[in-house]
Amino acid sequence: MKAHDGMYIGGDWRPAAGQDTIAVVNPADEQVIAHVPAGTAEDVDAAVKAARAAFPAWAATPPAERAAKIAALRDVLVARKDEIAETVTAELGSPLQFSQMVHAGVPIAVAGSYAELAASYSFEEKIGNSTVLLEPVGVVGAITPWNYPLHQIVAKVAPALAAGCTVVLKPAEDTPLVAQLFAEAAHEAGVPAGVFNLVTGLGPVAGQALAEHDGVDLVSFTGSTAVGKQIGATAGAAIKPVALELGGKSANVILPSADLAKAVNVGVANVMSNSGQTCSAWTRMLVHADQYDEAVTLAAAAAAKYGDRIGPVVNAKQQDRVRGYIERGTAEGARVVVGGPESPQDKGYFITPTVFADVTPDMTIAQEEIFGPVLSILKYADEDEALAIANGTVYGLAGAVWAGDEAEAVAFARRMDTGQVDINGGRFNPQAPFGGYKQSGVGRELGPHGLGEYLQTKSLQF
Repeated sequence: MKAHDGMYIGGDWRPAAGQDTIAVVNPADEQVIAHVPAGTAEDVDAAVKAARAAFPAWAATPPAERAAKIAALRDVLVARKDEIAETVTAELGSPLQFSQMVHAGVPIAVAGSYAELAASYSFEEKIGNSTVLLEPVGVVGAITPWNYPLHQIVAKVAPALAAGCTVVLKPAEDTPLVAQLFAEAAHEAGVPAGVFNLVTGLGPVAGQALAEHDGVDLVSFTGSTAVGKQIGATAGAAIKPVALELGGKSANVILPSADLAKAVNVGVANVMSNSGQTCSAWTRMLVHADQYDEAVTLAAAAAAKYGDRIGPVVNAKQQDRVRGYIERGTAEGARVVVGGPESPQDKGYFITPTVFADVTPDMTIAQEEIFGPVLSILKYADEDEALAIANGTVYGLAGAVWAGDEAEAVAFARRMDTGQVDINGGRFNPQAPFGGYKQSGVGRELGPHGLGEYLQTKSLQF
Protein backbone atom coordinates (compact mmCIF):
# COMPACT_ATOMS: atom_id res chain seq x y z
CA MET A 1 0.00 0.00 0.00
CA LYS A 2 1.10 3.56 -0.71
CA ALA A 3 2.30 5.41 2.39
CA HIS A 4 3.90 8.79 3.05
CA ASP A 5 7.12 8.88 5.05
CA GLY A 6 6.38 12.32 6.51
CA MET A 7 3.71 14.38 8.25
CA TYR A 8 1.16 16.62 6.57
CA ILE A 9 1.80 19.97 8.26
CA GLY A 10 1.11 23.49 7.01
CA GLY A 11 -0.17 22.31 3.64
CA ASP A 12 2.77 20.09 2.71
CA TRP A 13 4.35 16.73 3.53
CA ARG A 14 7.30 17.31 5.85
CA PRO A 15 9.95 14.87 7.07
CA ALA A 16 9.22 13.48 10.53
CA ALA A 17 11.30 14.78 13.41
CA GLY A 18 12.39 11.26 14.37
CA GLN A 19 13.46 8.12 12.56
CA ASP A 20 11.11 5.59 14.17
CA THR A 21 8.31 4.06 12.12
CA ILE A 22 5.14 2.07 12.72
CA ALA A 23 4.44 -1.12 10.77
CA VAL A 24 0.94 -1.33 9.30
CA VAL A 25 -0.27 -4.94 9.35
CA ASN A 26 -3.08 -6.51 7.33
CA PRO A 27 -5.05 -8.36 10.02
CA ALA A 28 -6.42 -10.87 7.51
CA ASP A 29 -3.02 -12.40 6.72
CA GLU A 30 -0.68 -10.77 9.30
CA GLN A 31 1.54 -9.31 6.56
CA VAL A 32 3.18 -5.88 6.90
CA ILE A 33 1.79 -3.72 4.11
CA ALA A 34 3.41 -0.35 4.86
CA HIS A 35 5.33 1.76 7.34
CA VAL A 36 4.45 5.26 8.54
CA PRO A 37 6.46 7.63 10.72
CA ALA A 38 6.03 7.45 14.48
CA GLY A 39 5.40 11.06 15.38
CA THR A 40 7.00 12.78 18.35
CA ALA A 41 6.13 15.75 20.53
CA GLU A 42 8.24 17.83 18.14
CA ASP A 43 6.03 16.84 15.20
CA VAL A 44 2.91 17.63 17.21
CA ASP A 45 4.30 21.02 18.18
CA ALA A 46 5.00 21.89 14.55
CA ALA A 47 1.48 20.85 13.54
CA VAL A 48 -0.16 22.83 16.34
CA LYS A 49 1.86 25.92 15.43
CA ALA A 50 0.77 25.57 11.80
CA ALA A 51 -2.87 25.20 12.87
CA ARG A 52 -2.63 28.22 15.17
CA ALA A 53 -1.07 30.36 12.44
CA ALA A 54 -3.86 29.41 10.03
CA PHE A 55 -6.68 29.94 12.53
CA PRO A 56 -7.35 33.69 12.29
CA ALA A 57 -7.82 33.68 8.52
CA TRP A 58 -9.90 30.49 8.51
CA ALA A 59 -12.12 31.70 11.36
CA ALA A 60 -12.73 34.93 9.43
CA THR A 61 -13.61 33.05 6.23
CA PRO A 62 -17.33 33.41 5.46
CA PRO A 63 -19.32 30.26 6.31
CA ALA A 64 -20.37 29.84 2.68
CA GLU A 65 -16.73 29.64 1.62
CA ARG A 66 -15.95 27.16 4.36
CA ALA A 67 -18.95 25.12 3.18
CA ALA A 68 -17.60 25.16 -0.37
CA LYS A 69 -14.27 23.72 0.78
CA ILE A 70 -16.04 20.94 2.68
CA ALA A 71 -18.14 20.21 -0.41
CA ALA A 72 -14.99 20.05 -2.52
CA LEU A 73 -13.47 17.66 0.02
CA ARG A 74 -16.59 15.51 -0.19
CA ASP A 75 -16.27 15.43 -3.98
CA VAL A 76 -12.66 14.25 -3.78
CA LEU A 77 -13.69 11.49 -1.37
CA VAL A 78 -16.39 10.42 -3.83
CA ALA A 79 -13.86 10.29 -6.66
CA ARG A 80 -11.50 8.19 -4.52
CA LYS A 81 -14.18 5.98 -2.99
CA ASP A 82 -12.75 2.73 -4.37
CA GLU A 83 -9.25 3.60 -3.14
CA ILE A 84 -10.65 4.42 0.29
CA ALA A 85 -12.44 1.08 0.49
CA GLU A 86 -9.38 -0.88 -0.64
CA THR A 87 -7.18 0.94 1.87
CA VAL A 88 -9.51 0.28 4.81
CA THR A 89 -9.84 -3.36 3.79
CA ALA A 90 -6.07 -3.71 3.71
CA GLU A 91 -5.34 -2.12 7.10
CA LEU A 92 -8.49 -3.02 9.05
CA GLY A 93 -9.41 -6.36 7.43
CA SER A 94 -12.98 -5.33 6.68
CA PRO A 95 -14.64 -7.23 3.79
CA LEU A 96 -14.43 -5.05 0.67
CA GLN A 97 -18.19 -4.75 0.19
CA PHE A 98 -18.61 -3.48 3.76
CA SER A 99 -15.71 -1.08 3.25
CA GLN A 100 -17.34 0.31 0.13
CA MET A 101 -20.76 0.71 1.72
CA VAL A 102 -19.84 1.83 5.23
CA HIS A 103 -16.18 2.79 5.61
CA ALA A 104 -16.25 4.87 2.41
CA GLY A 105 -19.95 5.60 1.97
CA VAL A 106 -20.83 6.90 5.44
CA PRO A 107 -17.99 9.47 5.67
CA ILE A 108 -18.98 10.82 2.27
CA ALA A 109 -22.55 11.26 3.49
CA VAL A 110 -21.37 12.95 6.69
CA ALA A 111 -19.07 15.31 4.80
CA GLY A 112 -21.97 16.21 2.51
CA SER A 113 -24.23 16.90 5.46
CA TYR A 114 -21.70 19.35 6.93
CA ALA A 115 -21.20 21.10 3.60
CA GLU A 116 -24.94 21.80 3.60
CA LEU A 117 -25.09 22.67 7.29
CA ALA A 118 -22.14 25.08 7.18
CA ALA A 119 -23.87 27.04 4.43
CA SER A 120 -27.16 27.38 6.30
CA TYR A 121 -26.18 27.42 9.98
CA SER A 122 -26.92 30.58 11.95
CA PHE A 123 -23.78 31.66 13.78
CA GLU A 124 -25.56 34.47 15.60
CA GLU A 125 -28.98 35.18 17.07
CA LYS A 126 -30.89 37.94 18.83
CA ILE A 127 -32.06 37.39 22.40
CA GLY A 128 -33.77 40.48 23.76
CA ASN A 129 -31.26 43.33 23.73
CA SER A 130 -28.36 40.94 23.09
CA THR A 131 -26.70 39.58 19.99
CA VAL A 132 -25.32 36.11 20.69
CA LEU A 133 -22.34 35.06 18.58
CA LEU A 134 -21.23 31.47 18.04
CA GLU A 135 -17.50 31.55 17.36
CA PRO A 136 -14.95 28.82 16.58
CA VAL A 137 -13.26 27.44 19.69
CA GLY A 138 -9.81 27.54 18.04
CA VAL A 139 -7.31 24.75 17.35
CA VAL A 140 -8.78 21.26 17.69
CA GLY A 141 -6.71 18.22 18.60
CA ALA A 142 -8.55 15.26 17.06
CA ILE A 143 -7.60 11.73 18.15
CA THR A 144 -9.43 9.01 16.24
CA PRO A 145 -9.82 5.20 16.57
CA TRP A 146 -9.21 2.35 14.17
CA ASN A 147 -12.65 0.71 14.03
CA TYR A 148 -14.27 3.24 11.68
CA PRO A 149 -11.11 5.10 10.69
CA LEU A 150 -12.34 7.48 7.99
CA HIS A 151 -15.81 8.01 9.46
CA GLN A 152 -14.34 9.15 12.77
CA ILE A 153 -11.94 11.49 11.00
CA VAL A 154 -14.72 13.11 8.98
CA ALA A 155 -17.08 13.24 11.98
CA LYS A 156 -14.51 15.45 13.75
CA VAL A 157 -12.77 17.35 10.97
CA ALA A 158 -15.83 18.33 8.92
CA PRO A 159 -17.73 20.05 11.77
CA ALA A 160 -14.53 21.62 13.07
CA LEU A 161 -13.85 23.16 9.66
CA ALA A 162 -17.48 24.20 9.32
CA ALA A 163 -17.22 26.00 12.66
CA GLY A 164 -14.08 27.85 11.57
CA CYS A 165 -11.62 25.81 13.63
CA THR A 166 -8.29 24.45 12.46
CA VAL A 167 -7.32 20.84 13.18
CA VAL A 168 -4.41 18.60 14.08
CA LEU A 169 -5.33 14.94 13.60
CA LYS A 170 -3.62 12.00 15.31
CA PRO A 171 -5.19 8.82 13.83
CA ALA A 172 -5.00 5.34 15.31
CA GLU A 173 -1.67 3.66 14.68
CA ASP A 174 -3.39 0.55 13.27
CA THR A 175 -5.14 2.46 10.47
CA PRO A 176 -2.98 5.45 9.44
CA LEU A 177 -3.11 4.90 5.69
CA VAL A 178 -6.67 6.09 5.16
CA ALA A 179 -5.81 9.14 7.30
CA GLN A 180 -2.97 9.93 4.90
CA LEU A 181 -5.39 9.48 2.03
CA PHE A 182 -7.73 11.97 3.73
CA ALA A 183 -4.88 14.47 4.01
CA GLU A 184 -4.28 14.09 0.27
CA ALA A 185 -7.98 14.70 -0.34
CA ALA A 186 -7.98 17.84 1.82
CA HIS A 187 -4.98 19.14 -0.10
CA GLU A 188 -6.61 18.35 -3.45
CA ALA A 189 -9.83 20.06 -2.34
CA GLY A 190 -7.94 23.27 -1.64
CA VAL A 191 -8.29 23.35 2.13
CA PRO A 192 -5.89 26.20 3.04
CA ALA A 193 -2.44 25.39 4.39
CA GLY A 194 -2.44 24.77 8.14
CA VAL A 195 -6.21 24.41 8.43
CA PHE A 196 -5.85 20.61 8.49
CA ASN A 197 -2.70 18.87 9.72
CA LEU A 198 -1.84 15.20 10.22
CA VAL A 199 0.62 13.58 12.62
CA THR A 200 0.81 9.79 12.68
CA GLY A 201 2.14 8.09 15.79
CA LEU A 202 1.51 6.12 18.94
CA GLY A 203 -1.14 7.19 21.42
CA PRO A 204 1.13 7.42 24.49
CA VAL A 205 3.57 9.61 22.54
CA ALA A 206 1.92 11.68 19.80
CA GLY A 207 -1.59 11.40 21.22
CA GLN A 208 -0.53 12.45 24.68
CA ALA A 209 1.56 15.33 23.32
CA LEU A 210 -1.46 16.57 21.38
CA ALA A 211 -3.83 16.31 24.36
CA GLU A 212 -1.35 18.14 26.60
CA HIS A 213 -0.32 20.86 24.16
CA ASP A 214 -1.17 24.32 25.44
CA GLY A 215 -1.77 25.48 21.86
CA VAL A 216 -4.75 23.14 21.51
CA ASP A 217 -8.07 24.69 22.53
CA LEU A 218 -10.27 21.57 22.44
CA VAL A 219 -9.51 17.85 22.39
CA SER A 220 -11.92 15.58 20.52
CA PHE A 221 -11.27 11.91 21.25
CA THR A 222 -12.99 8.68 20.28
CA GLY A 223 -11.79 5.46 21.88
CA SER A 224 -11.81 3.52 25.11
CA THR A 225 -13.31 4.86 28.31
CA ALA A 226 -10.01 4.28 30.12
CA VAL A 227 -8.07 6.54 27.75
CA GLY A 228 -10.96 9.01 27.69
CA LYS A 229 -10.64 9.42 31.44
CA GLN A 230 -6.94 10.21 31.08
CA ILE A 231 -7.59 12.78 28.36
CA GLY A 232 -10.43 14.29 30.39
CA ALA A 233 -8.14 14.65 33.40
CA THR A 234 -5.38 16.22 31.30
CA ALA A 235 -7.77 18.69 29.69
CA GLY A 236 -9.43 19.44 33.03
CA ALA A 237 -6.11 20.47 34.55
CA ALA A 238 -5.79 23.06 31.77
CA ILE A 239 -9.49 24.07 31.91
CA LYS A 240 -9.77 22.90 28.31
CA PRO A 241 -13.01 21.54 26.82
CA VAL A 242 -13.20 17.98 25.55
CA ALA A 243 -15.53 15.96 23.35
CA LEU A 244 -15.30 12.27 24.27
CA GLU A 245 -17.04 9.42 22.43
CA LEU A 246 -16.19 6.33 24.46
CA GLY A 247 -17.28 2.74 25.11
CA GLY A 248 -20.68 1.08 25.10
CA LYS A 249 -22.58 -2.00 26.20
CA SER A 250 -25.85 -1.31 24.43
CA ALA A 251 -29.07 -3.18 25.11
CA ASN A 252 -31.34 -4.53 22.38
CA VAL A 253 -34.69 -4.81 24.20
CA ILE A 254 -37.24 -7.07 22.52
CA LEU A 255 -40.69 -6.55 24.06
CA PRO A 256 -43.19 -9.43 23.93
CA SER A 257 -45.32 -7.78 21.24
CA ALA A 258 -42.40 -7.46 18.80
CA ASP A 259 -41.76 -9.47 15.66
CA LEU A 260 -39.32 -11.78 17.43
CA ALA A 261 -37.64 -13.27 14.36
CA LYS A 262 -36.99 -9.88 12.79
CA ALA A 263 -35.74 -8.35 16.03
CA VAL A 264 -33.35 -11.24 16.69
CA ASN A 265 -32.00 -11.40 13.14
CA VAL A 266 -31.39 -7.66 12.93
CA GLY A 267 -29.87 -7.72 16.41
CA VAL A 268 -27.41 -10.46 15.50
CA ALA A 269 -26.46 -8.63 12.30
CA ASN A 270 -25.82 -5.48 14.30
CA VAL A 271 -23.40 -7.27 16.64
CA MET A 272 -21.52 -9.03 13.82
CA SER A 273 -21.15 -5.86 11.74
CA ASN A 274 -17.52 -4.70 11.41
CA SER A 275 -16.48 -7.91 13.19
CA GLY A 276 -18.14 -6.65 16.35
CA GLN A 277 -15.79 -3.66 16.53
CA THR A 278 -18.52 -1.07 16.98
CA CYS A 279 -18.88 0.95 20.18
CA SER A 280 -22.65 1.27 19.70
CA ALA A 281 -23.26 -2.43 18.95
CA TRP A 282 -26.29 -4.00 20.67
CA THR A 283 -24.21 -6.62 22.45
CA ARG A 284 -26.88 -7.43 25.08
CA MET A 285 -30.13 -8.91 23.73
CA LEU A 286 -32.93 -8.75 26.31
CA VAL A 287 -35.84 -11.15 25.75
CA HIS A 288 -38.95 -11.96 27.81
CA ALA A 289 -38.70 -15.27 29.66
CA ASP A 290 -41.63 -16.75 27.71
CA GLN A 291 -39.82 -16.16 24.39
CA TYR A 292 -36.27 -16.76 25.58
CA ASP A 293 -35.66 -20.28 24.28
CA GLU A 294 -37.04 -19.39 20.85
CA ALA A 295 -34.88 -16.29 20.70
CA VAL A 296 -31.74 -18.27 21.59
CA THR A 297 -32.49 -20.77 18.81
CA LEU A 298 -33.07 -17.97 16.29
CA ALA A 299 -29.91 -16.12 17.33
CA ALA A 300 -27.75 -19.22 17.12
CA ALA A 301 -29.01 -19.97 13.62
CA ALA A 302 -28.48 -16.38 12.50
CA ALA A 303 -24.95 -16.15 13.92
CA ALA A 304 -23.92 -19.50 12.45
CA LYS A 305 -24.65 -18.17 8.95
CA TYR A 306 -21.94 -15.53 9.29
CA GLY A 307 -19.09 -18.03 9.64
CA ASP A 308 -16.19 -16.61 7.64
CA ARG A 309 -18.30 -13.80 6.15
CA ILE A 310 -16.99 -11.34 8.72
CA GLY A 311 -13.44 -10.07 8.69
CA PRO A 312 -10.79 -10.37 11.39
CA VAL A 313 -10.42 -8.12 14.39
CA VAL A 314 -7.75 -5.47 14.03
CA ASN A 315 -4.71 -7.04 15.69
CA ALA A 316 -3.37 -9.90 17.81
CA LYS A 317 -3.93 -7.98 21.05
CA GLN A 318 -7.59 -7.51 20.22
CA GLN A 319 -7.94 -11.16 19.22
CA ASP A 320 -6.53 -12.26 22.57
CA ARG A 321 -8.80 -9.82 24.38
CA VAL A 322 -11.96 -11.13 22.74
CA ARG A 323 -10.95 -14.75 23.27
CA GLY A 324 -10.33 -13.95 26.92
CA TYR A 325 -13.85 -12.60 27.31
CA ILE A 326 -15.34 -15.69 25.67
CA GLU A 327 -13.40 -17.94 28.03
CA ARG A 328 -14.44 -15.83 31.02
CA GLY A 329 -18.09 -15.98 29.99
CA THR A 330 -17.96 -19.77 30.02
CA ALA A 331 -16.10 -19.81 33.34
CA GLU A 332 -18.79 -17.62 34.94
CA GLY A 333 -21.59 -19.97 33.85
CA ALA A 334 -22.84 -18.61 30.52
CA ARG A 335 -23.59 -21.18 27.81
CA VAL A 336 -22.03 -20.95 24.36
CA VAL A 337 -24.71 -21.85 21.80
CA VAL A 338 -22.58 -21.07 18.76
CA GLY A 339 -18.93 -20.14 18.32
CA GLY A 340 -16.27 -20.13 21.02
CA PRO A 341 -12.70 -18.96 21.57
CA GLU A 342 -11.11 -21.10 18.84
CA SER A 343 -10.00 -19.19 15.74
CA PRO A 344 -11.74 -20.32 12.53
CA GLN A 345 -8.54 -19.86 10.50
CA ASP A 346 -4.85 -20.57 10.98
CA LYS A 347 -3.78 -17.17 9.67
CA GLY A 348 -5.16 -13.78 10.54
CA TYR A 349 -6.80 -12.34 13.64
CA PHE A 350 -10.19 -13.99 13.22
CA ILE A 351 -12.81 -14.67 15.88
CA THR A 352 -15.68 -17.12 15.43
CA PRO A 353 -19.07 -15.35 15.75
CA THR A 354 -20.22 -16.29 19.24
CA VAL A 355 -23.59 -16.28 21.03
CA PHE A 356 -23.99 -16.77 24.77
CA ALA A 357 -27.21 -17.88 26.49
CA ASP A 358 -27.99 -18.11 30.22
CA VAL A 359 -26.25 -14.78 30.77
CA THR A 360 -27.05 -12.92 33.98
CA PRO A 361 -26.68 -9.13 34.39
CA ASP A 362 -23.78 -9.41 36.83
CA MET A 363 -21.55 -11.47 34.51
CA THR A 364 -18.45 -9.82 33.04
CA ILE A 365 -19.66 -10.37 29.48
CA ALA A 366 -22.87 -8.49 30.35
CA GLN A 367 -21.04 -5.55 31.91
CA GLU A 368 -17.82 -4.92 29.98
CA GLU A 369 -17.26 -3.91 26.39
CA ILE A 370 -15.81 -6.86 24.45
CA PHE A 371 -15.40 -5.23 21.02
CA GLY A 372 -15.73 -8.42 19.05
CA PRO A 373 -18.46 -10.54 17.41
CA VAL A 374 -19.92 -11.74 20.73
CA LEU A 375 -23.61 -11.52 21.72
CA SER A 376 -25.03 -12.09 25.22
CA ILE A 377 -28.73 -13.00 25.55
CA LEU A 378 -30.44 -12.18 28.85
CA LYS A 379 -33.99 -12.89 29.99
CA TYR A 380 -36.38 -10.64 31.89
CA ALA A 381 -39.71 -11.21 33.63
CA ASP A 382 -41.37 -7.84 33.00
CA GLU A 383 -40.65 -4.38 31.58
CA ASP A 384 -39.36 -3.00 34.86
CA GLU A 385 -36.75 -5.74 35.06
CA ALA A 386 -35.87 -5.22 31.40
CA LEU A 387 -35.32 -1.52 32.07
CA ALA A 388 -33.19 -2.23 35.14
CA ILE A 389 -31.00 -4.59 33.11
CA ALA A 390 -30.77 -2.19 30.15
CA ASN A 391 -29.71 0.68 32.42
CA GLY A 392 -27.55 -1.50 34.66
CA THR A 393 -24.08 -0.79 33.27
CA VAL A 394 -21.68 2.14 33.48
CA TYR A 395 -22.31 2.80 29.78
CA GLY A 396 -25.08 4.57 27.91
CA LEU A 397 -24.15 5.01 24.26
CA ALA A 398 -26.86 3.41 22.16
CA GLY A 399 -29.59 0.77 22.17
CA ALA A 400 -32.67 -0.58 20.48
CA VAL A 401 -36.29 -1.32 21.35
CA TRP A 402 -38.66 -3.56 19.42
CA ALA A 403 -42.43 -3.73 19.93
CA GLY A 404 -45.54 -4.44 17.90
CA ASP A 405 -46.73 -0.92 18.62
CA GLU A 406 -44.34 1.97 17.97
CA ALA A 407 -45.75 4.02 20.84
CA GLU A 408 -44.99 1.16 23.22
CA ALA A 409 -41.38 1.04 22.02
CA VAL A 410 -40.98 4.82 22.29
CA ALA A 411 -42.37 4.83 25.83
CA PHE A 412 -39.74 2.27 26.86
CA ALA A 413 -36.95 4.07 24.98
CA ARG A 414 -37.70 7.31 26.82
CA ARG A 415 -36.78 5.57 30.09
CA MET A 416 -33.44 4.24 28.84
CA ASP A 417 -30.28 5.97 30.05
CA THR A 418 -28.57 6.11 26.69
CA GLY A 419 -27.75 8.64 24.00
CA GLN A 420 -29.35 7.03 20.96
CA VAL A 421 -32.08 4.39 20.59
CA ASP A 422 -33.26 2.72 17.37
CA ILE A 423 -36.99 1.98 17.32
CA ASN A 424 -37.97 -1.18 15.44
CA GLY A 425 -34.80 -1.06 13.36
CA GLY A 426 -34.74 2.68 12.64
CA ARG A 427 -32.36 3.79 9.91
CA PHE A 428 -29.04 5.57 10.50
CA ASN A 429 -29.39 9.34 10.32
CA PRO A 430 -26.11 11.23 9.67
CA GLN A 431 -27.64 14.44 11.05
CA ALA A 432 -28.91 12.99 14.35
CA PRO A 433 -26.72 13.60 17.42
CA PHE A 434 -24.58 10.64 18.45
CA GLY A 435 -22.96 10.33 21.86
CA GLY A 436 -23.37 8.83 25.28
CA TYR A 437 -24.67 9.08 28.79
CA LYS A 438 -22.60 8.11 31.83
CA GLN A 439 -19.15 6.69 31.00
CA SER A 440 -19.93 6.52 27.29
CA GLY A 441 -18.74 10.05 26.81
CA VAL A 442 -19.18 13.80 26.84
CA GLY A 443 -20.65 15.77 23.95
CA ARG A 444 -22.21 14.79 20.64
CA GLU A 445 -21.13 14.09 17.07
CA LEU A 446 -22.96 14.57 13.76
CA GLY A 447 -25.45 17.16 12.60
CA PRO A 448 -25.95 20.57 14.22
CA HIS A 449 -25.24 19.17 17.70
CA GLY A 450 -21.87 17.93 16.45
CA LEU A 451 -21.10 21.34 14.96
CA GLY A 452 -21.96 22.95 18.29
CA GLU A 453 -19.11 21.09 20.02
CA TYR A 454 -16.62 23.26 18.11
CA LEU A 455 -18.24 26.62 18.91
CA GLN A 456 -18.07 28.94 21.90
CA THR A 457 -20.58 31.61 22.84
CA LYS A 458 -20.21 35.37 23.13
CA SER A 459 -23.01 37.82 23.87
CA LEU A 460 -23.12 41.52 22.96
CA GLN A 461 -25.50 43.71 24.94
CA PHE A 462 -27.07 46.82 23.36
